[in-house]
Amino acid sequence: MIDAAGRLLAERGLQETSFSHVVELSGAPRGSIYHHFPEGKNQLVAEALAGAGARAMQLMEQARGESAGVITQRFVEIWSAVLVRSKLSAGCSVLAVAVAADSAELLNRAAEVFRAWRGFLAEMLRQSGVPELEATRFATQLIASIEGAVVLSRAERTMEPFELVVAELLYRAQELSEAAVQEAS
Repeated sequence: MIDAAGRLLAERGLQETSFSHVVELSGAPRGSIYHHFPEGKNQLVAEALAGAGARAMQLMEQARGESAGVITQRFVEIWSAVLVRSKLSAGCSVLAVAVAADSAELLNRAAEVFRAWRGFLAEMLRQSGVPELEATRFATQLIASIEGAVVLSRAERTMEPFELVVAELLYRAQELSEAAVQEAS
């Protein structure tokens, strides 16, 4: 049910992620959703956000110890796969909640995921030799740019905006990687 909620958030947004849609997509018995989420939709959405956040970091973990370029490429590949697999119909479930939540609790949960991603990416970049301030700045730029590129690509129904943003991010990541190598020598 949590995975189904995450998928619905990414494809339809917060307002269209209802218990009935989650039950339909997951195939779970209707009564079980009330049993597992007695606090209602906000509880389900909060758990879906936590799951999405953890999955993204788990996928990024494969790039730990690599250069800024490889870290950036891995992050880009995750989002490219989302767009391609969904034929440009899915985006980021965390962003969907961040832009539509009328609940401070859900907005805080979305912010927690974004902060965790920024911290995680910045840590990986620091481990690759990028100075702390640059790592924090680039991690923020990477997330904000890709989130925006995903939105543009979905709206325009083409990968072109995504690919243009990716090219710029990879160029910047290469600069950071080269600077880290020079600093180390």
